[in-house]
Amino acid sequence: MSVNYIADQTFDKQDFTLRPVPKAEYEGCSFISCNFSNSDLSGVKFLDCSFTSCNLSLASLIKTVFSDVSFKDCKMLGLRFENCNDFGLAFSFDNCKLDHCSFYKLKLKKTTFKNAQLHEVDFSECDLSSSDFRNCDLLQSTFDKTILEKADFRSAYNYSIDPDNNRLKKAKFSKSGLAGLLHKYDLQISE
Repeated sequence: MSVNYIADQTFDKQDFTLRPVPKAEYEGCSFISCNFSNSDLSGVKFLDCSFTSCNLSLASLIKTVFSDVSFKDCKMLGLRFENCNDFGLAFSFDNCKLDHCSFYKLKLKKTTFKNAQLHEVDFSECDLSSSDFRNCDLLQSTFDKTILEKADFRSAYNYSIDPDNNRLKKAKFSKSGLAGLLHKYDLQISE
């Protein structure tokens, strides 16, 4: 069985809820204002692709490949990234809404989350070493046995990270964000 190979194409305003995404290997492709919500992306390969202003909410990601993929201005609710093919898994998020997603046990070193809304996201047992959470809202996100060494949380907010339960060596935090590291002690901290 041969796999379709699609390179350097732009998909603009495609609605993949009406017709399924063709099972293929996409390389260097751009997806702009496409609707993938509730789509089955299982087994599809995205290599060096970009998604801009797309809706990928609740898409199925079983064995999906994301290698050097960028997401910008995308709605991505309830995605289970741990179901992806983890070989070469690498992506970045800019101004995306990622509420209720799960990255459980993934190795995501040097991942960029920029201006992202990450409410109730599961980062349990992830390796997020040297990742950047620039201006991210991490309300009720879970960090449990997570490797956060050298991660940058200086402009992130609404996080609650237990230093006793996560690896934080050389992670960067702002003074105003220190309360997020002391949350479990139920302290009253004032300016």
